[in-house]
Amino acid sequence: MQLYMSEPNYAGNIIVTLANLPEFLRKPILQKRLSEFFSMSNEDRMEIINNALQAGPAIQFDKFSTLFKTWLEVLCNLSEEQRRIMFSTYIIEIASHPEKMIAFNLDGILEVYLSLTDEQKKNISNTIEEVVKLLDNDSKKRLYLIIPERAKKEIRL
Repeated sequence: MQLYMSEPNYAGNIIVTLANLPEFLRKPILQKRLSEFFSMSNEDRMEIINNALQAGPAIQFDKFSTLFKTWLEVLCNLSEEQRRIMFSTYIIEIASHPEKMIAFNLDGILEVYLSLTDEQKKNISNTIEEVVKLLDNDSKKRLYLIIPERAKKEIRL
């Protein structure tokens, strides 16, 4: 398995590196990177999201799941507005290009979500639910086709 992404995918390289760090290093670095994300232009945010979607499947799932859980935990400590920006950026990209999710272990991702506290799950599902409500019908249909049924029930979609 390739450890690093191609050179132009700097965000992907950062994601791979973060996935391999112990939590005491990973969490503060991820918090800093997320704060930088919100100060970026929409175009730069989309590039970061595309790079993350490209990098995710290249990471061993045990490392990815650890990083994903840390990411969700950090997001839960951000404002609702920041969570909305993050999830809407991802969801719009995924709804536009659902094929990007094919290589992801969606059942495993759901298990990571389910391992969160009830309060954390509530924060995330409320934000995702609100973002999805704002999508046009075609985008919703494309999104619903790739989301496992169990995830739809858990996140209330």
